[in-house]
Amino acid sequence: MTSEISWQQIIFHTSKQFSDDIEFFLEESGALSITWNDAGDTPVLEPLPGETPLWDELVATVLFDTNKNLTLIKQQLSYKKDMWEISKLQVEKVEDKDWVRVWMKDFHPMKFGDNLWIYPSNYDIPDDDSVKIHLDPGLAFGTGTHPTTALCLEWLDQNPPHNLQMVDYGCGSGILAVAAAKLGAQHIVATDIDPQGLTATKENMLRNTISDDKISCYLPDACPQNPVDLVMANILFGPLLELFPRIASLTKSNGTLVVSGLLKEQTDQLIELYSSKFKNFNVQVQGDWARVSAIKT
Repeated sequence: MTSEISWQQIIFHTSKQFSDDIEFFLEESGALSITWNDAGDTPVLEPLPGETPLWDELVATVLFDTNKNLTLIKQQLSYKKDMWEISKLQVEKVEDKDWVRVWMKDFHPMKFGDNLWIYPSNYDIPDDDSVKIHLDPGLAFGTGTHPTTALCLEWLDQNPPHNLQMVDYGCGSGILAVAAAKLGAQHIVATDIDPQGLTATKENMLRNTISDDKISCYLPDACPQNPVDLVMANILFGPLLELFPRIASLTKSNGTLVVSGLLKEQTDQLIELYSSKFKNFNVQVQGDWARVSAIKT
């Protein structure tokens, strides 16, 4: 009996130095999972605490839903093949299996800041005073493993949004909206151009027993335009520039803006544009990625 084909994957070779850029692009493109393997025969010995080592030459295996059109993604990867040293690019169909179980075996509890944790559902959750988010893989970007998401979660841990109105612009899995709700936000508007992102957000709301009156989900065109106390946007650099007027209009006077999804060398250009509406910029960097926060004038 032939197994039902329910998945598809892109496989290619690249170098470690491009893994962060490629991973962010693929997660934004709707990848369900990204697996890095050794393209040569180089052992990785016991890592130091906090390290996630990769081999120098990598094979990426990227899983997508069967309904995802991979033509454009493959074209974009081909266009960047010289920039990212991509070779042996191919698309394959995959026999159906329990990919959640496969993914979850490599997903472990993660701590952000002093008191915020993300737990996969296959872990026993400790009974302590920490703030806990239950998260399972969905069809959208945002598990906390990428530096840009981690930077935003750390900001929320350090600046709990007690009783604040918030917009999570480009919500992906809803991880930032859920974290804000757990940390005391009064109400969060979660918006994303991808309907799968809204679906994943709603699933994670249910998983964390967060009601619809705490987080409201919208496509951008239907999103309320009322200015709020806090706007978070973990999206790509290009959209951050393009959406500047809308992001600024959604932020109250003296409200806070937190953006990520940009490389550290892109921060000066972003600050130059945003300084016409914002002040008191602060930049935090993790690896090649940056988070910028500011206050609306």
